[in-house]
Amino acid sequence: MRDPMLRLAHRLGCLLGVLALAGSFSPSHAAEPLTLERIMADPDWIGPPVERPFWSLDGGAVLYSLKRSGSPVRDIWRVPAGGGAPRRVPPAEMATIDATAPVFDHARQRAAFVRNGDVFVRDLKTHKLTQVTRTAAFESSPQFSADGRQLQFRSGTDWLAYDLASAVTGPVAQLVLSKDPDDKKPGDLERLQLRLIATLARDRADRDSLKRNADLLRSADPTRTPLPIYLGDDVALERSSLSPDGRWLLVVTTPKSYDKGRAGKLPVYVTESGYEESEEERTRVGRNDPAPETLWLVDLKTRTRQKLEVAPLPGIKDDPLASVRAENERAAHTSGSGKPADTARPDPPKADSAGAAKAEKKERSLEVSAIAFNPQGSEALVRFTANDNKDRWLATVDLDKHALRPEHRLTDSAWVNWDYNDAGWLPDGKRFWYLSEETGYSHLYLKSPGGKATALTSGKFEVSLPALSPDGHWIYALTNAEAPYAYDVYRVAVTGGAPARLTRLQGCNAFGLSPDGTKLWVQHSTTHMPVQLAVASASAGPSHELTDTRTAEYKAIRWPEPRIVAVPSSHGAGTIWSRLYLPADTAGVHPIVMFVHGAGYLQNTQLQFPYYFREQMFHHLLNERGYVVLDMDYRASQGYGRDWRTAIYRRMGTPELEDLIDGVHWLAREHGGDEKHVGVYGGSYGGFMTLMAMFRAPDVFTAGAALRPVTDWTQYNHGYTAAILNTPQVDSLAYARSSPIEYASALKGPLLICHGMIDDNVLFEDSVRLYQRLLELHKDHVTLAPFPMERHGFTHADSWLDEYKRILELFERTLR
Repeated sequence: MRDPMLRLAHRLGCLLGVLALAGSFSPSHAAEPLTLERIMADPDWIGPPVERPFWSLDGGAVLYSLKRSGSPVRDIWRVPAGGGAPRRVPPAEMATIDATAPVFDHARQRAAFVRNGDVFVRDLKTHKLTQVTRTAAFESSPQFSADGRQLQFRSGTDWLAYDLASAVTGPVAQLVLSKDPDDKKPGDLERLQLRLIATLARDRADRDSLKRNADLLRSADPTRTPLPIYLGDDVALERSSLSPDGRWLLVVTTPKSYDKGRAGKLPVYVTESGYEESEEERTRVGRNDPAPETLWLVDLKTRTRQKLEVAPLPGIKDDPLASVRAENERAAHTSGSGKPADTARPDPPKADSAGAAKAEKKERSLEVSAIAFNPQGSEALVRFTANDNKDRWLATVDLDKHALRPEHRLTDSAWVNWDYNDAGWLPDGKRFWYLSEETGYSHLYLKSPGGKATALTSGKFEVSLPALSPDGHWIYALTNAEAPYAYDVYRVAVTGGAPARLTRLQGCNAFGLSPDGTKLWVQHSTTHMPVQLAVASASAGPSHELTDTRTAEYKAIRWPEPRIVAVPSSHGAGTIWSRLYLPADTAGVHPIVMFVHGAGYLQNTQLQFPYYFREQMFHHLLNERGYVVLDMDYRASQGYGRDWRTAIYRRMGTPELEDLIDGVHWLAREHGGDEKHVGVYGGSYGGFMTLMAMFRAPDVFTAGAALRPVTDWTQYNHGYTAAILNTPQVDSLAYARSSPIEYASALKGPLLICHGMIDDNVLFEDSVRLYQRLLELHKDHVTLAPFPMERHGFTHADSWLDEYKRILELFERTLR
């Protein structure tokens, strides 16, 4: 067997003579042919997208960030809401501007925000700006007290209050992670001494008396700092939330002894020091379950704390993985090897399985994923998520009874979505709104504590990014109600009725209400225009543009528009919405390239500027050379409802591959695609799917380029992987059927693997292990291209160019 690195060097060397094939094409009205070098250059030549917009608190302007050309620096720009020339905010004015995410007092006479880690308050009548803090700490979570007299905020894990009248700032509560010294019990010898020595007993009584009096005076004196509240020495403080009336604190803790599991070392070879260095990697899936979180209710008046028991949550003792365990155990028994048949894999470090037989009687481990007090401080809404990813609960807190009241349970036999979990209170504090996928699509609901929920939206579309109007009468949201690929801003009355469409841009991706609730800034884009900024009425009427940040060079290009097409599924899944790129001359037969987007749960078939904008230009170049290109929102993609998302549960790579094959056949039937010459490529999840296509359908796919691919899901992170495949300890069947390395022996065609060597998301190790496996299987025409200074998302133009030269050369050599 030849040395694998020599083999790699030989194959890289063989490319030197063909990399000059980098192509060019001539889009309409382009000053000169657009080359691969231009496509993969730093995107400054296109123009920067508008980032992080926010309203000035007077509603007269929108501020936003723009990247400088040739620099990573972002500047703040200001544009009048009524239109006009944007201008960069000079450094001398930075101390006067507002910031993102302001909060308002009940009368909306003051607003507070955090800028550069410090807290500010602006009087909305006089426009006076007051700086509340100037510290090395990072303050966050500003909120006005229920009576409007204080501004409360967090500094690290501490809560502080700023008195608006006296301008005095002090702690609201002092949480101490140790045992209460007053709870210490005297030992046998100490009790003996106090019983026998009267002077010791009198001195002890005097000290206790002085301390009780000092504590009484301190607790009764509002000018003093509050007495500490002890949480114990066996917990770690994760987060907390203060009630606006200042009475209650909800505190989330984890066991101090929790161990997240072993993490590897990521080697870095090209360094400023000239020596190889290393970074700590993330942990792999299943090395340890997430830390169980506990919710405490702290009464700041009585300085007492009470654990909020989760027993009232319906289904908290269910075992949703019982059938999965049983299936894996049967398969292991059938194989006779202690492993599922044909999938024997080494055991990862075992999680604690003590008491497995009693699992049904145990409360499941939870994350306290969100806490929201109502504006009055009289109610709190808490979101819990099961660490097995099968349930999400909303519960309110009965502050008087120190108990949880279940309000809503969302159960999913696959996994509860990472998105569409927003919730909040109406201004009256008597009702709360929330998003839920319970109908199969994300929709908006309204509910009173203990009451029945009312659906405010319904249908086969998704509702996201809900925002409440200042008066509490309307909820604004982004939806794709018109078509799965078209997003606009709608609003619905909290009293019910049909949602009203406010924009007709079809490519909206974010919006923000003006402080007075009359206008919206809207971030939007088109297929070939990066994200820009527009302003629209919050009630009705057309929108008008505020920015166009494209360069003159880029604007001069008339790009051909990809078509959005409906590819039918032959597996009963319905329509697979896709982007189709056709050559100008559609006559005859054309080689096929299938592009596979990353992330899995991402929507790429939209009327927006794609995340994969370089790839979009590359597809136009392929069109110029006669290829047909299809970019599919395969099953697992976002925007199409729960069933589409969860089709891959416990079988990643199977439904998606069925969809890709359907796409190949559809191109052959409808657009002259050559089924004998099919290329496939993509990055991250797209790289994973490229491998699945090349390994599991080698007679369909001629050649593939897998970029930064997952090759074995046991090596990926916990949060993403355990949701879809459970953990390797519980469901080794799912990992075996979903990991490309298990199918490597079936590879037939040429395969290019490109991977950043300092990728801290999908580790470079994934590609190295697969390369070694393919080497041992004596597979020819496999090239591994390492990129020493790239992480998961490439940031250097040289690397982008080199990678796509290799992809183009592969397709030109194998698909012609």
